Amino acid sequence: MELTSKTIEQSLTAHHLLVAKPDSDQTFDFLHYDTRQVKDQTLFVVKGAFRVEYLAQAAGVTGLVTEELLPVDLPQWQVTDVQKALSVLSMAFFDYPQNDLWIGAFTGTKGKTTAAYMAFQILQHKTHQHTALFSTVDRITGNQPADKKKSDLTTPESYELFKDMRRAVDNGMTHLVMEVSSQAYLKQRVYGLEFQVGAFLNISPDHIGPNEHPSFEDYLAHKMMLLDHAEQVIVNAASDQFSAVLAHAKTHHDHVYTYSQTDQGGAYTYQSLESAIHESRFTVAESDLAEMSGTYRLNLPGDFNESNALAALMMTALAGAQHADMVAGLDTVLIPGRMLSLPIPGHGVAFVDYAHNYASMRALLQFAQSQYPDGKVSVVIGAPGNKGVSRRADFGRVVSEFADTVFLTADDPQFESPMAIAKEIAAHITNPDVTVHFEMDRIQAIQQAIAQANPHDIVIVAGKGEDPYQKINGVDEPYIGDYAVVQNVLNANNA
Repeated sequence: MELTSKTIEQSLTAHHLLVAKPDSDQTFDFLHYDTRQVKDQTLFVVKGAFRVEYLAQAAGVTGLVTEELLPVDLPQWQVTDVQKALSVLSMAFFDYPQNDLWIGAFTGTKGKTTAAYMAFQILQHKTHQHTALFSTVDRITGNQPADKKKSDLTTPESYELFKDMRRAVDNGMTHLVMEVSSQAYLKQRVYGLEFQVGAFLNISPDHIGPNEHPSFEDYLAHKMMLLDHAEQVIVNAASDQFSAVLAHAKTHHDHVYTYSQTDQGGAYTYQSLESAIHESRFTVAESDLAEMSGTYRLNLPGDFNESNALAALMMTALAGAQHADMVAGLDTVLIPGRMLSLPIPGHGVAFVDYAHNYASMRALLQFAQSQYPDGKVSVVIGAPGNKGVSRRADFGRVVSEFADTVFLTADDPQFESPMAIAKEIAAHITNPDVTVHFEMDRIQAIQQAIAQANPHDIVIVAGKGEDPYQKINGVDEPYIGDYAVVQNVLNANNA
């Protein structure tokens, strides 16, 4: 892997990014945007809160890509947008790995990870274990333990994105399922990338704040960008803003695949048959996507997961999956940190889920209540610092609607005070019958919530799932994960 001056110029020019180029003929053996990662003969992309003095600690940088020329004696390619340039150059440096992959992508406020894992599991059957996955939880580039790692972003920076695609291709992967966030388009992480299939699951207010989207309209606009960059598109007809999303999709596509539960407007439909605590069953109506017609057992609870399953079935049908692949995939799919339940003798049932916005929390709480109508509901929840500020009011609202007791705690507070965040959530709890506890030690909060639960009660532990860290003051502090905390409580209870 290398980049030459000619390749750099051609790549940047093709995307109308090049402002000025140096009079030099060089070959670069490495590309990066972090001075701590540079090697010999590195082309360095200047982005973010960069200071010139960082280069003094970066021996090996022999060329720069930058929006503003820097006062250093190095060849510099000046560009109009450095984030786009990073994506374009990363593609070239890793030799366009996307060209050797079938790629399907999901976007939506909730359900992206669930749908992605479903499609991944189905395609693993179709391709005989030659499918990669880039999700909020894991990035899987092959079949060896070293090919699986925890994700730090829903959609990684473009450099890591194409680097991992190259690893997947080199490992023999032929297909890739990935999540695409609104931030991926806002930050140009997927600039220039085209997908075989793009699926729009749903939309509700989220990721709105000073460091994210300025408004819901901006959030929606960036979500819909996936539909501009996919050969075939799938849209949930039961989603909010469906008319706007469909109209946007039709500006680039003569045919849009729409889906929903029966009688909710989609061209492809399913009917829920049974939804129990550990599984659900549903039937997909006959259609021109004949392979997906039939009855399925879904290895996940909740009728809201059946909608995600239909989107996954449609995507994989378009990828050529057979009915047997679909049945086997949905019957065995497991999503880390999603809808995990543990009965605690004498203290009801604890649910652990990654739910982290109003829509996902509401769906989770509604389902839990339907399964345990006679019990009280306790919720352990926090909100992340320095992002998604709108979630704090949303959590107050959903707790007011469904909870009897809430334990407000820390959840990736970053540079903010977790108590201040908790009080902000509490300020939006309008139901006077909800009992509010403040406990910033997350493990203690979970333990207390379970301890006070009675035999028929429900304890919802929301937000972190199986995440192995808490983000505090810019550091990923080790954390055993919510599920492990609940498991420890169960073990202690049974001792």
